[in-house]
Amino acid sequence: MTKYILNSGGLRNHPEKADKFNREIVKGLGERPNILFCYFAVAREFWEEKFTGYSKRFSESMDKDIKPKFELAYPSKFIDQIKNNDAIVMHGGDDKLLLHWLKQYNLPEIWEGKVVAGSSAGSDALVQQFWACDWRLVMDGLGILPIKFIPHYKSLHNQDDGRGFINWEDAYRELEGYGNKSLPIHALEEGDFIIIEQ
Repeated sequence: MTKYILNSGGLRNHPEKADKFNREIVKGLGERPNILFCYFAVAREFWEEKFTGYSKRFSESMDKDIKPKFELAYPSKFIDQIKNNDAIVMHGGDDKLLLHWLKQYNLPEIWEGKVVAGSSAGSDALVQQFWACDWRLVMDGLGILPIKFIPHYKSLHNQDDGRGFINWEDAYRELEGYGNKSLPIHALEEGDFIIIEQ
């Protein structure tokens, strides 16, 4: 059984929700959990910087007796890294870039029994279909989880990128009418998350 935790993203804007999310990731993993941070959704030159900053914030959100050990994911070592860690956290960024990397692996089999957490694009990748905030269109995920997903729902995400505010009701309707119409839609406000075990 794999525990999936899908966060809507925008954690830096909601530190209390970020703390709750981080503590859910390590729940039941003991006092020294091994956590793999995956930044495949962002440009390669930013991985180390993001890893250093998020490792610090993650540690600060833990109860005093929990001391996680962190590792930065690399495509060439990803399979072995997954096997050697208790939890995998896939951070947000560009959905298309993340899917490019993740499609190269048989992930449900490789991470069977682990905790797999996603934030924004990291959550999008795990589901059947999602509405991509940056691209402002419906896309297919890896289809690991039989749901549809909208991250950053009703937030001001990317409001100043030249296209103006996102019409969230339109986004919901687009996703609702795409692909398998019987799948449930999880449209989560920033920092909120759901847990699915399968």
